[in-house]
Amino acid sequence: MLPPFRSKQEVIINAPLEVVWSFGMDLTKIPEFHPRVFKVDLLSGKRFREAGASYRCHLSGGKHTCIEKDIEIIPLEKIVTVLSEDSFGITKILNDYRVETRLQKLGDQSTKMEISHYYSTTGLKAKLLNFIAKGKIARETQATLNAIKSAIETARHTARAPNPGSSACRPAL
Repeated sequence: MLPPFRSKQEVIINAPLEVVWSFGMDLTKIPEFHPRVFKVDLLSGKRFREAGASYRCHLSGGKHTCIEKDIEIIPLEKIVTVLSEDSFGITKILNDYRVETRLQKLGDQSTKMEISHYYSTTGLKAKLLNFIAKGKIARETQATLNAIKSAIETARHTARAPNPGSSACRPAL
C-alpha cells in the first residue's frame, strides 16, 4: 500500500523527453545536480537505474550517507525510489519513505519533471519530523529539480553552440 502523499515539486525542462530520461537514468550524474550529494557508490554495480539498483549517496559535509533503491521503472514515464538506510536516523522514523519521479512530454522540446514524496507519520516523532522537515524537503527537492533543468539545458545549449573557429562563425569570402 502506498504511504500518504506529502508534497510535489515540478519543473519544465526545455529538452525532449528522451534527453531528460537519459540524464536521469545515469546514477553517476547525481552529484552533478543534487545540491547535497558529492559522491555516489554504485552498491549494485549498476550505473543506470533499474528495478533493484541500489546506491549510496555521500552527503555534503562528509559525515552522512543514505542508501536509495529504485523499486520501479516505467521507461520514459516514472522512477520509484525508496530510502532504505541512512546515517542520520530518517529511516528509523519514516520507514516507508518513497519518492516518485514522473516525466511528461509537453512538446518536442519540452518535458515536465515532477518529484512526489510519500511517507507515513504514525508516531509522535514522525509527526514532529514532518512538521519540521516538510518545508525543507520541498525546498531542497525544488533546488534539485532546478539544478537538473540547468544541467540539461546548459549541456544542450553548449552542444548546439557553434565553434568559434568553424565556418558558421566566419563571414563568407
